[in-house]
Amino acid sequence: MKHRFWPLAGRKHRRKRSVRPPARHGQLPRILKRIVFAALLLLLLTFVGTLGFLAIGGAQTNISDALYMTLITVTTVGYGEVVPLPGIGSRLFAGLIAFAGFGAVTFLFTSLTVFFLESDFDFSLRRRRMNKKIDRLEHHFIVCGYGRVGQNVGSELSATGRPFVAIEPNLQMLLEQAERDQNLVWQAGDATDDEELVSAGIERAQGVFAVSNDDAKNMMIALTAKQLNPKIRVVARCHELRNVEKLKKAGADHVVLPDFTGGMRIVTMMVRPHVQSFLEEMLRSEHKIRMEEITVPAHFTPRPLSDLQLRSPDYILVAVRIGKEWQFNPQEDYELHPGHVLVAMATPAGRREFEQAVG
Repeated sequence: MKHRFWPLAGRKHRRKRSVRPPARHGQLPRILKRIVFAALLLLLLTFVGTLGFLAIGGAQTNISDALYMTLITVTTVGYGEVVPLPGIGSRLFAGLIAFAGFGAVTFLFTSLTVFFLESDFDFSLRRRRMNKKIDRLEHHFIVCGYGRVGQNVGSELSATGRPFVAIEPNLQMLLEQAERDQNLVWQAGDATDDEELVSAGIERAQGVFAVSNDDAKNMMIALTAKQLNPKIRVVARCHELRNVEKLKKAGADHVVLPDFTGGMRIVTMMVRPHVQSFLEEMLRSEHKIRMEEITVPAHFTPRPLSDLQLRSPDYILVAVRIGKEWQFNPQEDYELHPGHVLVAMATPAGRREFEQAVG
């Protein structure tokens, strides 16, 4: 993998851990079939050649001489003819055996070479393709830890049309997920390493998800991400309540406790079942409707909502946030200013349409 280094004052770069190529699995059946076919073809040629040279040599030739003659002909060694070839027919037969045998031997050894090198070669090609995809990404997200939580994060990002890079030390897991999702952009490595985040394009990314199953590791990811790109937004997963403040001090903008949010959801299902059902239906809907937020850019000229003509079947404006205050269901004469945050219920296409209308 091509590595780019980001200078950090007073911080030593740790040596990047080498990633072992995956076990052969993708092309292995096809290669094994080629090896078996080449071996059977070689055996068939040996059998046919032996019978042929026995017939050519007549009574003076035994099986040992005929087999030896076949082997030196097939391998084009040519130590010496132990079976005489008096006529053009016998020489033509020997030539055909030589041509066919040379092709079979070459095919067999080529297949064996591919068998031993295919894994490393295929892995190198995959890494190179992933590097090219990552280099083309901008304003993407980086998911650090692609276990169960990370995969759910990735599914939501994909459903809403947001590009991301998955970083996971378990290469086999990444390859299995890549087989299920051909569009997955992944990178095998430890997300606490500076080089991994730099290779994932952290200087061009807009957010980092630290969602490994280790609070200490998530803390290190948040710290590293903020040092590499102080403006980036970091959301971290946390198991222990006592580690929430530590994660925030390390650089996490938001900390999520799965146990806490799970408890809140259980209560909601009991006391607000229809609201929860509505929210879950939004997630399952083929329209992929989500609650989205769009920040009014700094170059925006202040004007009322009526001038923007925010009407579309793909989104509904729900509220506007100004600092810490909310304006729900704003009317058409409400004036927008740079820095206002618009909250809308929208499909992915509706979100893009909304962003174009505002910015």
